[in-house]
Amino acid sequence: MMTHKTKLALLTTAALGFAMPALAQDGLCGGVGANGQWIGGTEATSDVSTAAAAMEQMALVLQSNEYVALFTVTAATDVRIEAEGRGTGDPIMDVRDATGNIILSDDDSGGNGAARGEMMLQPGSYCVSMKSYDGAPMTGFVRVGLLTHEPLTDGITDVPVDGGDETYVGGSCDLAAITTRFGDGPIDAGLAAGGVSVSASADQAPFLGFTLSAATSISLTAENLDADPTIAIYDSFGNYIAENDDFDGLNSRIDVSYPLEPGEYCVTLGALTDTSLPINLTLTTYDAAAAMVGMYERGEASPPMDGSYPITALGPLATRLRQDAQISGKTTWYSVDIAEAGVLLIEAVATVDGDPTLVLFDDFGRQVGFNDDNGDSLDSLLTARVTTGTYLVGVKQLDDLTTSLVRILFERYVAAK
Repeated sequence: MMTHKTKLALLTTAALGFAMPALAQDGLCGGVGANGQWIGGTEATSDVSTAAAAMEQMALVLQSNEYVALFTVTAATDVRIEAEGRGTGDPIMDVRDATGNIILSDDDSGGNGAARGEMMLQPGSYCVSMKSYDGAPMTGFVRVGLLTHEPLTDGITDVPVDGGDETYVGGSCDLAAITTRFGDGPIDAGLAAGGVSVSASADQAPFLGFTLSAATSISLTAENLDADPTIAIYDSFGNYIAENDDFDGLNSRIDVSYPLEPGEYCVTLGALTDTSLPINLTLTTYDAAAAMVGMYERGEASPPMDGSYPITALGPLATRLRQDAQISGKTTWYSVDIAEAGVLLIEAVATVDGDPTLVLFDDFGRQVGFNDDNGDSLDSLLTARVTTGTYLVGVKQLDDLTTSLVRILFERYVAAK
């Protein structure tokens, strides 16, 4: 049984509706760190590279909001990052670099629903976002430390396959067991030409290899929704770099935004549903701009309002506005202008089939609210207190393969005078 030392309780600003001191710069992690809390109390005491012990915070997450912890690294350091929910809490964890790129995303690698990742980080500032998997209220813990520090979670080695007795065995990559490679030699030319791909099942190729002849930032995807793939990357010394499960639906993706040194690398491949199904794996050069567009399309971040990304401007919202649109698994964005403080209610109703979700951001890029499945229905209803300014509303289908007509309702309420 895991025990916890006395922890500092930090409640999310968005969850409780009142302001807390913002200890980070507004632009940190692409704006995600604006309301974050330094995990060591201050920026100066949040350097993991020199920490004598792991640093930890406790947070109450409500209404599908997220809690953000901040830390720094002053020398290239192997770091363990974890998020654990109390009781039945099931946290999802994202780690972003100073520019906002997601460099690690995890759900259950800590075991028992906890999230965990271990990776080499270069000097800089980083943000750890924790939110509840199902949007339910959750008390959780975020811990950041060195690999030599005491872990928060147990970690996992064997993950049961849904509906069966087989297991996917995780852990370090076995270089001697590599039977499938991305190319016969260095893949640099293939990356420059658009990427290199391999198709194999987890049974056929639990370990895959690739070689870099020059320092390169990479992206690795594993696609087959029916297989539910999991992937991890290790260097030739067995050092863990990154892992992922369920980045885009049940498909997986790893973005390594910093350059990997020339050398041999190993990929572990697993499948949580069916280990015999072929999985399409593709290695490409990491594209920061494309990664940000992907976040806009998934509704994980709001797009810029400079005309570089499509946003339907609905203008000033007086009292009530209805908008009908064909909505797919790619987020459709709208902007509304609010003239005075009040409450904004947004409803998304699928007229035939569909399962729409709603997300609301302010004009600085901070998530204000999220909803999926209002009550017993698959429709969505979101309410949030708003102030004067422009707000961005994202609407998408939960199922990436579904496109249907969705009726969207915007209503604005102001306090009685």
